[in-house]
Amino acid sequence: MWPNGSSPGPCLRPMNITLQERSMIASPWFAASFCILGLGSNLLALSALARAPSPRSSFLTLLCGLVLTDFLGLLVTGAIVVAQHAALFAWQAADPRCRLCHFMGAAMVFFGLCPLLLGAAMASERYVGITRPFWRPAATWRRAWATVALLWLAALALGLLPLLGLGRYTVQYPGSWCFLTLGPRRGDVAFGLLFALLGGASVGLSLLLNTVSVVTLCRVYHDREAARQRPRDCEVEMMVQLVGIMVVATACWMPLLVFIAQTVLRAPPVMSPSGQLLRATEHQLLIYLRVATWNQILDPWVYILFRRSVLRRLHPQLSSRFRALSLRQPPAQATPSGP
Repeated sequence: MWPNGSSPGPCLRPMNITLQERSMIASPWFAASFCILGLGSNLLALSALARAPSPRSSFLTLLCGLVLTDFLGLLVTGAIVVAQHAALFAWQAADPRCRLCHFMGAAMVFFGLCPLLLGAAMASERYVGITRPFWRPAATWRRAWATVALLWLAALALGLLPLLGLGRYTVQYPGSWCFLTLGPRRGDVAFGLLFALLGGASVGLSLLLNTVSVVTLCRVYHDREAARQRPRDCEVEMMVQLVGIMVVATACWMPLLVFIAQTVLRAPPVMSPSGQLLRATEHQLLIYLRVATWNQILDPWVYILFRRSVLRRLHPQLSSRFRALSLRQPPAQATPSGP
């Protein structure tokens, strides 16, 4: 089963693929093109963020952390995938001690979980800013970057668990990437559920907080007294971008997270004692992973396309509508100051 009669490394397991199929599937140019598209998109978004009117705002700082994470994720994992496509998925020859596989597995978990955690942090920031503006402490870009660093450390700690004995990283079909193992061992089940539940909880928290924020913002729009006390254009722009990021993350990641939870809990297990998954399971995992990867490509375009300057170029009537709304507002009256 293994070339030259050599024993496989701990990260290698049998796969439903022949040498002929490997040569047919391997496409370094396609993998490189996909990676370049994502890197270019994130660089364009970073450039737009650098030219933003208030680049040091808390929300834009968190958004910059999200785009930077997506860029680094595509750069690190994409380079390994392209190299393995060029080598026709000969992982055992290139990495007999599985060090590269363990590194890529940890990177996949880290760069996969970080956008979900950052999305939840951005939703929390907007929720407090819109519904409890007097409760929020002075938001600074240093505190926002500290939040980004804290979430990076949390995701890194989770990604290192298999290297400490909880779960395993193994090569996945067709042999171009490494990820957590969907096996029946207790460690594999525990780590798979931990990853799926933490990612799902982040998406669920974002959905809940963004829903409350949008409802509150709609009420503010209909309350002229409150509308005079906040820059409505800026609030709406940030919420539109945040809802777009949430929709993209949900559509891209939830299928994979649900699939992981279902697979590790399935009885009888889909992985044989030798470590081989069912062919259908291997193909499904690859498809869901590719869908999840689109999150790193679509995230920057949410910010690029849903800026006020872009929307007003695409729909010039938006400017006149906002101007008309402001002209319709009655003159401000003296009101008692808040606490």
